[in-house]
Amino acid sequence: MAGGGFVRLPDGSVVVALSLPSPAGEPAAGRVRVLVHSVNRQRALTRLRNLGLRSVYLRGNTEPPTPDEITAVLHHPEGLVWRGAPDDETESWHPIASLLRRAEPPRPAA
Repeated sequence: MAGGGFVRLPDGSVVVALSLPSPAGEPAAGRVRVLVHSVNRQRALTRLRNLGLRSVYLRGNTEPPTPDEITAVLHHPEGLVWRGAPDDETESWHPIASLLRRAEPPRPAA
């Protein structure tokens, strides 16, 4: 379960923001802020589930994305970014692939 929220944009698409436990043990109490730009809320959550974040749900709209967060995700080519310190405005946003790489266990040498 995650805290988060969404904002509907003028073109009908949405930006969903979720605060999730970090799969890689990031700082800031082990939480990351994930932003997804998508056609609708269900599709945004499906994008995250397809990446391996299976237990992602959006219940309520308690932590909607800020205008700065909306700008960050709209300017990213994938429309899917994260930040390890949700309250630190100086940390930059990262592509979701970098978070998932950190979460993978090390592979044994062949």
